[in-house]
Amino acid sequence: MSDIEPRRLFTGLYEAAVAAADPGRVIGRFLPARPKGRTIVIGAGKGAAQMARAFEDAWDGPLEGLVVTRYGYGAPCRRIEVIEAAHPVPDAAGLAGAQRLLQAVSGLTADDLVVALISGGGSALLPAPAGRLTLDDEIAVNRALLASGAPISAMNAIRKHVSAIKGGRLAAAAHPARVVTLVVSDIPGDVAALVSSGPTVPDGATRADALRLVEAWGIHLPAAVMAHLASADADAPLPGDPRFAGNAVHVIASAAVSLEAAAEAARAQGLSAVILSDAIEGEAREVAGVHAAIAREVAARSRPFVKPVVILSGGETTVTLRGAGRGKAGKGGRNSEFLLALALGIDGIDGISAFAADTDGIDGSQDNAGAFCDGTSAARLRAQGLDPRALLAANDAWAAFAALGDLFVPGPSGTNVNDLRAMLVR
Repeated sequence: MSDIEPRRLFTGLYEAAVAAADPGRVIGRFLPARPKGRTIVIGAGKGAAQMARAFEDAWDGPLEGLVVTRYGYGAPCRRIEVIEAAHPVPDAAGLAGAQRLLQAVSGLTADDLVVALISGGGSALLPAPAGRLTLDDEIAVNRALLASGAPISAMNAIRKHVSAIKGGRLAAAAHPARVVTLVVSDIPGDVAALVSSGPTVPDGATRADALRLVEAWGIHLPAAVMAHLASADADAPLPGDPRFAGNAVHVIASAAVSLEAAAEAARAQGLSAVILSDAIEGEAREVAGVHAAIAREVAARSRPFVKPVVILSGGETTVTLRGAGRGKAGKGGRNSEFLLALALGIDGIDGISAFAADTDGIDGSQDNAGAFCDGTSAARLRAQGLDPRALLAANDAWAAFAALGDLFVPGPSGTNVNDLRAMLVR
C-alpha cells in the first residue's frame, strides 16, 4: 500500500474507464445489415466524431453523412463530415448543424438505412427551436436548466418539447427509412431516449409532464417558451408512433461497463474495489456528504468495507448555481464541486484521497475534467488565505483546485459515459 501514489492510481482508473467506452473497441459488435439503398450516418454529442471514425473503419460498404460535436472534439473522418458547435450553451453553428441533419434524412426510402451515433452533449449541440421560438429562446432554456439543479431526465423532458429535432423527431423525419441508433450513454440507468434528449429515440414524457417539471424545479423560462409548452405545437411523438416501427437502439458503452473496468484496474494494483452505483444523481455537494460519511466510516472502523479499499461510483450529479444572477457564481463543474464538498467532509482525516472527473474530459466550462483532493485540501486552501466554504457557496470549486494545483486536465477523451468518482481509503 505504501508505494501506491493516489494521483497515479486515480489517473490509471480514469484511463481504464475511458478505454472501456472507446467507440473503436465496441462499435463493430453493433453493425446493422447493409441496406439495399443508401447508408446515411448522422450523429451528435461529445463523442460523435470518434464514433463516426470508428463506424467508418468498421463499415464494409458505401456511406455518407455528418455528425455534430463540441468545439475541439473533432476527429478526422474520410466520408462523414464533422461539424463543431458550442456546448454547454448552444450557438448558431449548432443551429446550422441541426438543420443539416434534418436535411440529410429527408426524402429517404424504405430501402435506405440511417445510422444515428449519439453520445452525451447533443442536447446543447443540436439547437432547433420549435414553432415560433428562436435560438435565443433555446439558449435561455438551456441556461435556466443548467442553473436549476434539476436531474438530467427532467432537463431533457423539457428540452425535447421546445425542439424540432429532439424527442424522436429526427427519426420521424427519416421515415420510411430504417433508423439504427448506437448510443454511448451518459445517463444514469442508460435510458437511451434521454441521451442528448433522444433525437432518434422517443420516450413517453408529454408536454404536461414538461410543464409540471418546470413548476416543480422552479425553472424560469421566457414567456414565449411557456406559451409554446402550453400549446399542441409542443407535442412530441410517442414510442408507439408507427414511424418508429422497425427501428433499433443499442447502448454500446455505458458507465456500468467503465466502472467495472476501473474496479479491475484497482484490483490489478492489489487493492480491493467496490462500486456503490453507476446511477447516482442529486446535488453534487449532498452526494459528496454521503461519500465523505462512507469514507470516514471505512477509515475509522473498516465498515461497510474493509480498508484498504477503492470506492467507486458513477452517474450524474447536478449543481444549483446559488450565486447566479447576482454576479457571485464562480467557475467549476459538478465534479469539482463534489470534490470541494468532499474535501470539507474529510477535512483533517488521514488516509483518505479522492478523485472525480467527467469521462468526456471536460467538467463544466473550463479545461479540466475534474480534480484530486484529500484530507489536507481544505487546510491547504486556508493556508493560502482562501475559505473553502465560501468558495463552495459561490460555486467556485475550479478556483479552489486551481490554487492547489490539483486540477485534472486530460483533454477530450472521445467518449462520454458520465462521471467517475473514486475514493482511496488506506
